[in-house]
Amino acid sequence: MTLEVVLIVAVALGFDFFNGFHDAANSIATVVSTRVLSPRLAVAWAAFFNFAAFLIFGTKIAATIATDLVQPQVFTNSVIVAGLLGAIAWDVITWYVGLPTSSSHALVGAMGGAAVAHAGWGALILSGYQKIAVFIVLSPIIGLLLAFTIMVTVYWVFHRNRKVERLNRGFRRAQLVSAAAFSLGHGANDAQKTMGVILVLLIANGIVPATSGVPLWVVLSAHTAIGLGTLFGGWRIVHTMGSKITKLQPVGGMSAETAAAATLFFTAHAGIPVSTTHTITGAIVGVGTTQRLSAVRWGVASRVVWAWILTIPGSFVIAWLAYQPFQWFA
Repeated sequence: MTLEVVLIVAVALGFDFFNGFHDAANSIATVVSTRVLSPRLAVAWAAFFNFAAFLIFGTKIAATIATDLVQPQVFTNSVIVAGLLGAIAWDVITWYVGLPTSSSHALVGAMGGAAVAHAGWGALILSGYQKIAVFIVLSPIIGLLLAFTIMVTVYWVFHRNRKVERLNRGFRRAQLVSAAAFSLGHGANDAQKTMGVILVLLIANGIVPATSGVPLWVVLSAHTAIGLGTLFGGWRIVHTMGSKITKLQPVGGMSAETAAAATLFFTAHAGIPVSTTHTITGAIVGVGTTQRLSAVRWGVASRVVWAWILTIPGSFVIAWLAYQPFQWFA
């Protein structure tokens, strides 16, 4: 393994670290906003289960990133570096303004932008992007509907319990379990995207054969990086996710996390790279709508939706620009 490859692996793991930092809000916003855990304990809880995800889930999403979005022969070291820089830049911009966008879709868009800059539009595998585009829409809707259903079911089962405080107290412990489940789903989805990028890098440099699976050291390092990133947290986004969209209580937090976790478990098993951000945001909105439509701050929600729409094209353009200097030195 050359020094150049080692440095690119380090950049990829840096993206994974920032993914955990940027998307920590997904894992802990609900459990922090309901005051079930302190911010410090919440990030440690989420980081542990982000890391533990590799024990449960396979690497189907990593394979999708490596083979189903860009023609494998297009990947060069320069393309991979430009793609990673584009994704990181988009994450930094959206973190700074406090928008919970998708690091996963930033990586998908950025890799596409770098590939097109290198080899033209024929470098893209459109069927892979179409599948992701479908689930950009479906994942928050599924999260919303599941969360709404879970909340309504809980209210129906406990409708005789008139004391809201007692009900929420009972669900505080349940929210620890749901937060752990969601963090597992987050680790299974988001860490695998970086695994796919590193796998492509190793194949492009002849370090592993084209038919190789993801090496164990790549799995462990990717999960470690995203877990460490989660430990540092992204508090601007926590504030948006946990309090600006709708006011949450422990029963609502449990419902939102359970719905989002179920969605992520399904997509991880199917090998579909979805956004944990989209999924949990949809679930939070679903919880809010069980109260009344006005319980959801639709102005904030619309800003989030616009950020989702712009993520893939925005990161695409940044990565396309990031690749241009490599052409000068080619």
